[in-house]
Amino acid sequence: MKIVLQRVSSATVMSNEFFNEIGPGYCLLVGVSEASTEEDALKLAEKIAASRNFEDEDGKINLSIKDVEGEILSISQFTLYADVRKGNRPSFTQAAGKDHANRLYQLFNSHLQSFGLTVKEGFFGEMMQVQINNDGPITILYESMDGKIQ
Repeated sequence: MKIVLQRVSSATVMSNEFFNEIGPGYCLLVGVSEASTEEDALKLAEKIAASRNFEDEDGKINLSIKDVEGEILSISQFTLYADVRKGNRPSFTQAAGKDHANRLYQLFNSHLQSFGLTVKEGFFGEMMQVQINNDGPITILYESMDGKIQ
């Protein structure tokens, strides 16, 4: 699994009749590969829940999302597994199929919620418009393979 974490002042996602928004927190772009496991989903949720990406009163990046009572907007993003080594059109053969990807995406979000975090989701498998107001900017890539953070 690959996750792009962006610290945001706000973020929104919309599709035809679907809308979600958050205030300060994280927008997570979540990619699942065919090799991704349930353990990857758990390890990444643990790591992100505990990550300290917000400033404390001294301006030092030392606070977690829970410390600042932030929210999470989680967006499924199969294009994180694009292979661009050959030709001009990306290949997505490493990205998980819909059933596997949706199961691990939902499991990942459930793990985040189990840590007491507010998680709002995009609409899985649909075209969406995502507006991200990056704060910092802080953008961090998290990856787990075989249950190990890379």
